[in-house]
Amino acid sequence: MTAPVVLWFRRDLRLSDNPALSAAVATGRPVVPVYILDGEGEDARPLGGAARWWLHGSLAALAADLDTRGAGLVLRRGPVRTVLTDLVRETGADAVFWTRMAGSDETPLADHLAGLGVTARRYAGSLLYEPEAVRNKQGQPFRVFTPFWKHLQTLDPPPRPLPAPDAIPAPTAWPDGDALEDWGLRPTQPDWAGGLRATWVPGEDAAHTVLEGFLDDQAPAYADQRDALGADATSLLSPHLRFGEISPRQIWHAVRDRPYDRGAESFLREVGWREFSYHLLHQHPAMHDEPLQEAFAAFPWRDDPEGLRAWARGRTGYPVVDAAMRQLWETGWMHNRARMIVGSFLVKDLLIDWRAGERWFWDTLVDACPANNTCSWQWIAGCGADAAPYFRVFNPVLQGEKFDADGAYVRRWVPELAGLPDRVLHKPWDAPALVLREAGVTLGETYPAPILDHKAARDRALAALETIKGPSQGGDG
Repeated sequence: MTAPVVLWFRRDLRLSDNPALSAAVATGRPVVPVYILDGEGEDARPLGGAARWWLHGSLAALAADLDTRGAGLVLRRGPVRTVLTDLVRETGADAVFWTRMAGSDETPLADHLAGLGVTARRYAGSLLYEPEAVRNKQGQPFRVFTPFWKHLQTLDPPPRPLPAPDAIPAPTAWPDGDALEDWGLRPTQPDWAGGLRATWVPGEDAAHTVLEGFLDDQAPAYADQRDALGADATSLLSPHLRFGEISPRQIWHAVRDRPYDRGAESFLREVGWREFSYHLLHQHPAMHDEPLQEAFAAFPWRDDPEGLRAWARGRTGYPVVDAAMRQLWETGWMHNRARMIVGSFLVKDLLIDWRAGERWFWDTLVDACPANNTCSWQWIAGCGADAAPYFRVFNPVLQGEKFDADGAYVRRWVPELAGLPDRVLHKPWDAPALVLREAGVTLGETYPAPILDHKAARDRALAALETIKGPSQGGDG
């Protein structure tokens, strides 16, 4: 019997534009696909709760797609090295193929397999361009997004996406694996995922349906509408990208194959930010725990469990912040503008370490991405590469009035304030008593009073910054 190839699925849970899969099929040998729980790398960070919910659906969809092409999906859990070693011995495989992931040191695993006489082949497929191929004029990685993005546009376009194989050769006998249900990826006691089920459909087919719908409906106005919190203007592709149900190359070419306008350009720039985040992760694998600007290691963060709890529960008394945090809890997702607003509130108004926010997002986002999530938190905290200046402190009232001018977002997620008129919706503490009474709002009872004064909190944040960087000024008030 011809020795099979083990195909290790990771954050590439798709059949189309999957170079590792295409290469495995091209060998003509049997292919044994495997997914290893909590096994994206040798020292993988375990997935959070919302991402584990998504993973269940994604793996179920992948297994069904493999089945239509004559293959199966072996599910196993444990250390990657142990699982793959066991699998090649059980199947007689002499090769393991997988998609390379930025931020994961895969050389020790490849060396280990080579020591067993097993060929390890790693393929590009999770990014538009591999990190080593993108350098500035000094031959160094980019640390600022705008020149990074401009440079990407001077490069040859990424390769056209690969089609899914029509058939996948299967071994004569399948190795044992776990049942997906036995992994307990979906919550049961309690079942808190009702909002996720109502919002999302994981899987490769769903990803392409979402992309086509976005390109048909939202993309033309994306440049103008993308920051509107209450509008249905974003792509909603982020969790599909995070799990590799669709590749950035597929998105890139789907956009470029249509008329290229302001909306398309603005959207691809966001794809470029994802790319930039992964290139940073490649250079700094511990980015989720270590500020890229070393001075921030000494920043005087506050220990404020009550403030953190109020923020996480959407009970800060600032309507746009609370709306965003409740959207996150209900749907496992949050509008990008809202992510910036709540991030600024946590790290600057509350003066709580950005890593606490990153961990909460890691557990509650269906698109919790080791690159985007971390890079964006470091950006808003002012401690990352190409970071927003720390002294830029978002005013949650002004942000709400600007990006939720008609109040649709707050009224959707903070219904106890729905009866307030627009002029006071984002600052209910300024509403006259009669207006509050007519809207059925009692501050401190039906809706919390603000947990802090923004102006005083902003002054405190700037004073804290002086302790590590010297006096600064600025912000939007």
